[in-house]
Amino acid sequence: MATTQEQRHELWRRLIAEQEQSGLSVRAFSKQRRISEHSFYQWRKRLREQLPMKFALVETSRSAPGGVAAVEVMLASGERLRIAPGMDAATLRLVLSVLREPR
Repeated sequence: MATTQEQRHELWRRLIAEQEQSGLSVRAFSKQRRISEHSFYQWRKRLREQLPMKFALVETSRSAPGGVAAVEVMLASGERLRIAPGMDAATLRLVLSVLREPR
């Protein structure tokens, strides 16, 4: 049964999301699912290059100096960005523009 390119993309998006949520290393997840570790990394890279930056989670945190609430943004890549109270808009725009650049 032939699959379309979009079906393959969707399959790998689902597998990558499952691996990220599983807490398993890529090696362990790939072995468990009987998929090539090399293919996993190649697809993850390919799909990340195609997608614009997405925010996976936004939450507040009281860990900023003085116990003042900060905003912590977890990107879909797993990276975290903590925005402390008082950060000026120009700096935040600069940081976000760098994150949006293709890698």
